[in-house]
Amino acid sequence: MAKVLLVEDDLDLATTVVDALRDERYIVESAANGLDGANLLKLEEFDLIILDWDLPGKSGVEILKEFRATGKTTPIIMLTGKSTISNKAEGLETGADDYLTKPFDLRELKARLRALLRRASGAVGNQICVGDLVLDPAKYKITKAGNDLHLAPKDFALLEFFMRNPDQVFSVPTIMSRVWSYDSDASSEGLRSSIRRIRKVIDTGDDPADSMIENVARIGYRLKTPK
Repeated sequence: MAKVLLVEDDLDLATTVVDALRDERYIVESAANGLDGANLLKLEEFDLIILDWDLPGKSGVEILKEFRATGKTTPIIMLTGKSTISNKAEGLETGADDYLTKPFDLRELKARLRALLRRASGAVGNQICVGDLVLDPAKYKITKAGNDLHLAPKDFALLEFFMRNPDQVFSVPTIMSRVWSYDSDASSEGLRSSIRRIRKVIDTGDDPADSMIENVARIGYRLKTPK
């Protein structure tokens, strides 16, 4: 599942959002002030960022400007209690992808989050497609050539990560951080075991060289787009 960063100083709201997103199987990390949020963005990679406008230490807009100045295009949703047109325009012109005014319904936040992730990954509707392999995160469903496939939650999350980032090579530490960051039981051997299980489900042959998930020597793994 996608990895999300929430930077929000209202601890009650942050707890509610984190719990709601984790219930949807998102991997969520959070920061309660702007300085911690900015540091996390320097240390880790995320699939989507939720930024509060008013934060202690460094404002959400400052974080947004600095992050976009690095050239990164990760989708960003701004949260704020401000509702004037000028405030919204400032956030969007600075590089935000969407804007949500407090108080908001969690269902709306989830819907906007899904829409931005679909746009970023090039997904069609709720589905992510790589060749004839189709994954629907909302329905927790995988098919290949129209046939239903079944994976355990951890393996499903790993396959979804690969499918959102086809043909990109990721190291083992990066994959573990992006997919299982808050799971204390995650390990490199656990990752290899997960990849073996996924290969048994999605590959048609027994030769590892023909697998959709390719070992890249001394670097890590990638999901190959069928030619």
